[in-house]
Amino acid sequence: MSKLKLGAILDEKPVKLTVELPAAIFRDLIVYAEALGRETEQTFDPAKLVAPMLARFMSADRAFARARRSAKGKMESAGS
Repeated sequence: MSKLKLGAILDEKPVKLTVELPAAIFRDLIVYAEALGRETEQTFDPAKLVAPMLARFMSADRAFARARRSAKGKMESAGS
């Protein structure tokens, strides 16, 4: 099997967020958790994968990175 895009799962203090997922996405999330478990020899709660997946998605989005830098620059200049 090829290397999955999701890496190590950090154990940080969570912020509770409730979302509704389409059933097909949840089924895929379960399959992904199983595949990641086989690759890492660990077990994963599918719900715990949502945050690292979103983080990975956002870190790979170049337009988001530009928008984030722009917003950060505006905040820093406003604080001066």
